[in-house]
Amino acid sequence: MYRDLMDILRCPDDKAVLELDIDEEADDGEVLQGTLTCTECGHSYPIDEGIPNLLPPDLQEEIQAELDEATGNI
Repeated sequence: MYRDLMDILRCPDDKAVLELDIDEEADDGEVLQGTLTCTECGHSYPIDEGIPNLLPPDLQEEIQAELDEATGNI
């Protein structure tokens, strides 16, 4: 994800501004790993391999639980 996306990305729950926290950045400026955090509700959205996951937190948890069950990581 590139920083210029911050101009248009908003929290899917309340449409508030997101704050970017970078863990890993490529030489060309692409954010590879990090977190987007809502400035209003505080929900966090991971950035993994340059892709922001903007699923609401309850759906993130539901999908992770299904993946854990399917792979035996309960």
